[in-house]
Amino acid sequence: MDHPIPLNPSGSVKRSRTDSYEHTINGLLSKRAELFNEADNVRGRLAEIKNDVAALDRTLKALGFTGDLEALMPRQKVYRLFGQGELLEACMRELRHAERPLKSREIAQAIVALQGDDARDRKHVTEITRRVSKCLRIEREKGTVRGRLDSARCLVWEVSS
Repeated sequence: MDHPIPLNPSGSVKRSRTDSYEHTINGLLSKRAELFNEADNVRGRLAEIKNDVAALDRTLKALGFTGDLEALMPRQKVYRLFGQGELLEACMRELRHAERPLKSREIAQAIVALQGDDARDRKHVTEITRRVSKCLRIEREKGTVRGRLDSARCLVWEVSS
């Protein structure tokens, strides 16, 4: 352990000399910033890896490889963002509580925020927006929701009456 807990000679934990949580708050804010920077680095590294794989694919094709590259890929674990019916339930909850019709992106941002994820992560919000749109298009065919164009010619969703 890097920082042992300070103990009194009696073995009890020494109390802090301040009544505020300044040191704790500063430490937590520092850790938070560190994690955000690490997440940016990981995203950057992932983009580099994807570019490298694309370059390898182009090189293999240029050298005459004719096999199916996708078939040769190692099997990847499926990452499920939502369980069965979870996305529809979240979309319907947002639409029922909305005071006005909502765009798919607005619904997606609310869902991302509810999950505790960063709603500023454009790629993640865009992925959820795509899923929300598909989910609501299916529900529109069933008559559960209604989609219409607003004044800016954007599709907005509301619960059918």
